[in-house]
Amino acid sequence: MARTYRLFVLGRPTFDVEYARACSAAAIKALRNCGVNLAGSGDILFDNASVAAEIEAQGNVAADGVIIIQSTFTDAEAICMIAERFDRPLHIWALPEPRTGGRLRLNAFCGLNLAAHALGLRERAFVPLYLSADDARVETRVAEWLKSAPLTKPALRAAQAEASEAGAKAAAALRGMRIGRIGEHPAGFDTCAYDTTRLTELAGVSVEPIALSHLFDQARAVADSDVRRTRESLGTVAGLDEVDQAELDRSLRLRNALDQLKAEGRFDAFAIRCWPETFTEYGGAVCGPVSMMGEKRTPCACEADVYGAISSYLLQAIADAPAFLADIVDMDDESDTTVLWHCGQAPASMASAAEPISATIHSNRRMPLLFQFSLKAGRVTLARISQAGGEQFMVIAGGEMEEAPPSFAGTSGVLRLDRPAADMRDKLLSAGLEHHIALVYGDHRAALEHVAHKLGLPVLDLTQ
Repeated sequence: MARTYRLFVLGRPTFDVEYARACSAAAIKALRNCGVNLAGSGDILFDNASVAAEIEAQGNVAADGVIIIQSTFTDAEAICMIAERFDRPLHIWALPEPRTGGRLRLNAFCGLNLAAHALGLRERAFVPLYLSADDARVETRVAEWLKSAPLTKPALRAAQAEASEAGAKAAAALRGMRIGRIGEHPAGFDTCAYDTTRLTELAGVSVEPIALSHLFDQARAVADSDVRRTRESLGTVAGLDEVDQAELDRSLRLRNALDQLKAEGRFDAFAIRCWPETFTEYGGAVCGPVSMMGEKRTPCACEADVYGAISSYLLQAIADAPAFLADIVDMDDESDTTVLWHCGQAPASMASAAEPISATIHSNRRMPLLFQFSLKAGRVTLARISQAGGEQFMVIAGGEMEEAPPSFAGTSGVLRLDRPAADMRDKLLSAGLEHHIALVYGDHRAALEHVAHKLGLPVLDLTQ
């Protein structure tokens, strides 16, 4: 007998809506070809009001479970609304996209990542699927997915008490660390939430809230001569003259304003609400300035991610080199590679020498300044102090960054992890990890173990 599922298709209008519609329509066709009955319109729901209306429209339909198609990136609010309303098995299908070197048109995996974290905090089980609807075995894979049980949450282990000079210095550097949190994290980003008391207890870290409007005011007041010097420092960056010059000026002013805030507040790092207000209210991207600040050893975490800032600062201290706080945007089983990406903010010293660093614009908001380059080849270490499931622990992973052209516009790297990509994906999602993870070059896992031991943090090693 055919099973009936409630269907919700989630998306955001800032991504490629027509492409998302085509991909989600193919996914719905595959579901129906498996003999599944679907209750729901199948239209993409672009906001929480549309989700609430769809929940009500489905009324008291007798359903065996809930299927959510993550057609593009979304925050986790809508999925939590659905999960709280329906106490039935929950399946979430995120749609991959080709690595074209151009715009990240869907970014659906990152949305799945946020959902996994939010559902983990609420102890709500779900079954993930990350599969293209045009996969040759899509119907077989979908049928298996619908029969699958939720992934098992991985166990944490005690940190190894290894002696490490770099780890000891990094643990000491965290003590008394000061973070400027500029603006609030976006709604639906539980991944970026933090508790001041826990931070103080963890490592004596302090966070000072700063109004986003204050950053904008500081930027507008920067002297023109200082902006010119900042631009001159980018002499090797191609294409600066090809972007909107007024928007470029406003973007560069943010770099100078961050320098001023750092000096005034003696901050070691920033956690910045980077969108939408930098575009909609101020008129320039902070991504390029974040790259420049990172290169100068002042990590800046997007989306006001305080623990992301701490994790970047920790890796920077261990490696004595800039760190990059990235999203995982693709984990491909066939090539067994993972793409780490962010809009255009990786430190310039991480760039591959295969092509020049170039200036570009934000793929959704269409404003400069962002940097375009692929990450250089070499051994890398990934880490984050996580709060997944409401518990603090150290996440560690390693792999080899491959020499490859950019996967998507902005700054990105193709990574071959020490564990198969499919296994890593299951572990990441079942643990409900945050969507940001910090990266540095070199193998620094022993130092991270030392820091975890000193801080009393258990460890989740994703590549073991």
